[in-house]
Amino acid sequence: MPEVRLVGPNGEQVGIVPIAKALELARESDLDLVEVAPTARPPVAKLMDYGKFKYESAMKAREARKNQAHTVIKEIKLRPKIDPHDYETKKGHVVRFLKAGDKVKVTIMFRGREQSRPELGRRLLLRLANDVEDLGFVESLPKQDGRNMIMVIGPHKKKTARGQEAEPEATA
Repeated sequence: MPEVRLVGPNGEQVGIVPIAKALELARESDLDLVEVAPTARPPVAKLMDYGKFKYESAMKAREARKNQAHTVIKEIKLRPKIDPHDYETKKGHVVRFLKAGDKVKVTIMFRGREQSRPELGRRLLLRLANDVEDLGFVESLPKQDGRNMIMVIGPHKKKTARGQEAEPEATA
């Protein structure tokens, strides 16, 4: 006769009982008999309200998704012969993205004879990385990808609100 190790609705051990008896106990207490560990010998079954269990696990999963950090990658495109004012404008965009906590993919597009001078693009990317190093760090170094050179800058990890409050107290 097949048997299961039965666990009560509050987590208490009932013992090893025949399946028919376990189903009868579930019917009496108006609960469901749920197999928890099918590979155990004998299999483990629990008395529970399965609908409530499914609802609570869905709520936990939803809460976990809500607290998950969403990484967004913004892209900025430059040319090797960029005007100083245009460079400052693009740098401002990168600063804004990093302050918002987003990653920035900086792409330099080479055209025509510019392709024979990749060091100009590398120098420009490293200059940009230097200018924003207080806000972010270089996640992937500049690398040539056909006509483009790409570099990814990620934001520094932000301090928690509690960490910022505790700092002034420590200095006082």
